[in-house]
Amino acid sequence: MSLLSNLTRAQKVYNDLCAMLESYKWKFEKNDSDLSIKFTATGEDIPMDFLLKADAGRQLLSLYSVMPFTAPEGKKDDMAVACCVAGNGLWDGSFDFDYESGRVTYRMTASFIGSDIGKGLFRYMIAMSGKVVDRYNDKLLAVCSGSMSLEDFIKEETNNKHS
Repeated sequence: MSLLSNLTRAQKVYNDLCAMLESYKWKFEKNDSDLSIKFTATGEDIPMDFLLKADAGRQLLSLYSVMPFTAPEGKKDDMAVACCVAGNGLWDGSFDFDYESGRVTYRMTASFIGSDIGKGLFRYMIAMSGKVVDRYNDKLLAVCSGSMSLEDFIKEETNNKHS
């Protein structure tokens, strides 16, 4: 596929996503030059920031939510394990832990190589990521701050998978 048609497909995904969000009267910030959208959602506890980006080169729609905390040096090993444990039970998406910076990011992607994607997938990505981030952001913060031990986090996750 040519670079121009890749860009055209990415722009269509971006425009369709913007149109859907506008039709729902969502508040969001769009960046036409890099085909990205930022918005904030309110869950049960911690506000959640999201970035959606249509990547023309890789033909991917990517959704990112960076947690509003970073792991201090003494908690990085625990956070790396906690992100792996949390990610083990996810139906879609993953938690990425940057060991150097201590930053945790939730990420979900969908390919649009040779295909059209639309409202159903956009709604799914936003809803699923909102559920996942809202479920885990406070627990990961608790491990990061030391108010929950890694062992307790693992026990809770293990019990939740079997219930």
